[in-house]
Amino acid sequence: MTLAVGSAARRRRSVIPGFGLTMGYTLMYLSVLVLLPFVALFFKALELSWGEIWAIASDPRAVASYRLTFTASFIAASINLVFGLLTAWVLVRYPFPGRRVVDALVDLPFALPTAVAGIALTGLYATTGPIGAWWYETFGIRIAYTELGVILALTFIGLPFVVRTVQPVIEDLEQEVEEAAASLGASRLQTFTRVLFPALLPALLTGFAMAFARALGEYGSVVFIAGNIPFRTEITPLLIIIKLEQYDFAGAATLGAVMLLASFVLLLVINGLQMWSGTRGRTQ
Repeated sequence: MTLAVGSAARRRRSVIPGFGLTMGYTLMYLSVLVLLPFVALFFKALELSWGEIWAIASDPRAVASYRLTFTASFIAASINLVFGLLTAWVLVRYPFPGRRVVDALVDLPFALPTAVAGIALTGLYATTGPIGAWWYETFGIRIAYTELGVILALTFIGLPFVVRTVQPVIEDLEQEVEEAAASLGASRLQTFTRVLFPALLPALLTGFAMAFARALGEYGSVVFIAGNIPFRTEITPLLIIIKLEQYDFAGAATLGAVMLLASFVLLLVINGLQMWSGTRGRTQ
């Protein structure tokens, strides 16, 4: 009797509808927006024979694009992991003039059209641009129209994901914990590695995964600065667009399915590491 009354009271206090209705809406929403397009992608690819699918997926030009896309995305997400943490730390812990402006600038890649970002980056980092010309004359290294330009563009669009994921966690960290560690004789490195880093690790992995996933599907900001040289600076999303322009929809779906499966496996691994780090942090 008491359990029934308690359950009824919880239902009355609930702000949103019950579990059955909300779960039904959730599944319907995810099915329409996520699952059905994925299923349609695989069905479109299966219009080809397995031999044709393998020939398209293992084409040397496609393999070179996979290598560049995943490698550049991983490097860009790793760079953002370091500098995103530093940016979030400065924005939270250090008051300085113009902090609100800097904080707003972090979200600029979210609002800026990717094509505009690509044109701006190309204008700056090409050998005719102010930064690219100085860099080439000083170090003899080209940025635009090389793999380095691809990494630069992917780093630009991925930074906000790390900063905005880590920033709330840093805000929740009490500075008294750092002061207590220092009073016990811990160095700055020990305080970071043993006190701060375990608390930040789940958020860092989440930000890394989001930046990595965003970079994998990026097209607009990369297509201008990459130069699109086959076997060198050609990303997989560009190959998909090329096949669509040639009305090879099944071929484009095949490349998309390969990217989808590879991205799913990698994100599954990253999420597994995140769950492991969270469980480890709770048990310590």
